[in-house]
Amino acid sequence: MKLERDKMITGKRSLSDYLFFFDFDNTITHFDVFDDIVKRFSVDKEWIAWERAWKEGKIGSKKCLIEQLKSVRITRKGLSDYLSKIKVDRYFLKLISAFKKQGINPVILSDSFSLFIESVLRHNRIKGIKLYSNKLRLVGDRLIPSFPLQGDETCLLCAHCKKKTLLDNAIDGKIITYIGDGRSDICPSIFADLVFAKGNLAKELRRIKKDCIPINDLRDVRDYFKRIIPC
Repeated sequence: MKLERDKMITGKRSLSDYLFFFDFDNTITHFDVFDDIVKRFSVDKEWIAWERAWKEGKIGSKKCLIEQLKSVRITRKGLSDYLSKIKVDRYFLKLISAFKKQGINPVILSDSFSLFIESVLRHNRIKGIKLYSNKLRLVGDRLIPSFPLQGDETCLLCAHCKKKTLLDNAIDGKIITYIGDGRSDICPSIFADLVFAKGNLAKELRRIKKDCIPINDLRDVRDYFKRIIPC
């Protein structure tokens, strides 16, 4: 089965043979937007203990996100001003331009929140990308989360079950390509045919012996597909 899949990926292909799934924070952007918001706009330091508990595997991301947001205070204007200054990886712009020319619709899978992501995409003039993420409401100066894409309640790892969303969007005969950097990207990567991994994701996939292509940024993804991407 693995040999057949390897032939499918490495053989003569066009860009339209691939499905592309991107993580958002620290993949499309150059840093983790959610983490930066918590650091900048928290009124206390309680978020640090929740971050440590999550990194140590004592809690899942849903619990961590809920508790960290309790410390954040921000106005609608303050949030808008902050998000308007965030730039995406310029090679993401090149990639989606090439995708658009070939009728390819990439998908963003995030364990963060659509309120942040949609604003960043809009300010970078990016339209028409399917986004799956957690939800957020701004009530006064408080950010109130909800989690419509949570998976099986017995799995506490992620607030958004990216694995389920990826498989729900898979198409027979297409090469599932995943690009990510962190813990929430492990499960979908296991079910992808081709994985580009940054940082902690690359380390974890090597540990569990899942094939991946280590990257520094999206330029490396562009370079991999350069023979079939005119950008």
